[in-house]
Amino acid sequence: MFSSRMEGFFILLLLLFGSAYFQDLYRNANRNQDYSTGTHYLLHPIHSVVQSTRGANVTLPCIMRRRPRSYRVKWSKVNPEDPLENLIIISNGQYHRNYDKLRGRVRMRRSHRLDASLIITNVALEDEGRYKCELVNGLEDQSLTLSLQLEGVVFPYQAKEGRYHFNYIEAYHVCEEQDGRLATYSQLYQAWTDGLDWCNAGWLLEGSVHYPIIVTREPCGGNLPPGIRSYGPKDKLKDRYDAFCFTSALKGNVFLVHGPMNFREASAACRARKAEMAKVGHLYAAWRFLGLDHCDGGWLSDGSVRFPITDPRERCGGLPDPGVRSFGFPNEEERLYGVYCYATT
Repeated sequence: MFSSRMEGFFILLLLLFGSAYFQDLYRNANRNQDYSTGTHYLLHPIHSVVQSTRGANVTLPCIMRRRPRSYRVKWSKVNPEDPLENLIIISNGQYHRNYDKLRGRVRMRRSHRLDASLIITNVALEDEGRYKCELVNGLEDQSLTLSLQLEGVVFPYQAKEGRYHFNYIEAYHVCEEQDGRLATYSQLYQAWTDGLDWCNAGWLLEGSVHYPIIVTREPCGGNLPPGIRSYGPKDKLKDRYDAFCFTSALKGNVFLVHGPMNFREASAACRARKAEMAKVGHLYAAWRFLGLDHCDGGWLSDGSVRFPITDPRERCGGLPDPGVRSFGFPNEEERLYGVYCYATT
């Protein structure tokens, strides 16, 4: 009886003092840990992807665990195809210097002494991409990378003369002319998951040529499974295809002026309302973000005639899915259509 009580007593002492001993070891290990190395300064964000839309303000988080005695924070935009560092801003906690074309639209947030986050105002389409926050403290640098993604819509675009008329440079510029930019592969993939089905191949921002297929059919790659078809490596100057463009939220409003009118009259009708003829990107953005829905075809600035359908119905294109329908590029003298105008707010 006595021996069992003593045995229990000694076990209890061992547990108490053993626990204290290991706690001391843990404290000493932490006390002796080398916090001078850069790996302990920056707190990695919970989410590495930040979502936004064109025209919005967005914050790219970069928080320090502790503040070095002397340091600099460098923000840059990362382009895997460009080895040169694309600096945006450098700060030492008190002063900063801005670089590149984002000048005037970026600043450090500084909501507290450990905050090195970057604020981008009036986000533009070209702002999408990967950004690096780098802490330089003179010993060992540390950095973290974030991706800025814009919510938007991808639309295929072909020339008035028909399909496959653009080399890469021409495709790049035609998307800009239509209030967009060349879509990335990831944007095209997202559009495919959202229902984009298109038989014609088009350039993407990376310089590749693809097209998205949901319903397999013989003229569009045969009986291969649904997916993003690839044309493989192409010559950016010699090879010619259509373009896949990407646009995001509008700063203004798209409205329909009923016709009939020809192209010249359509342009005058928009000017009379202190607006301009809408571009293709404007119409897609209004359909995607503002729910624009009209059965009537209307002229656009490129000479095409289109109409947006949010609620598909038999007499408005007769197709099962929402989208922007196209009449192609009619003769500009035809007086059969209205016009879609775009006015900034």
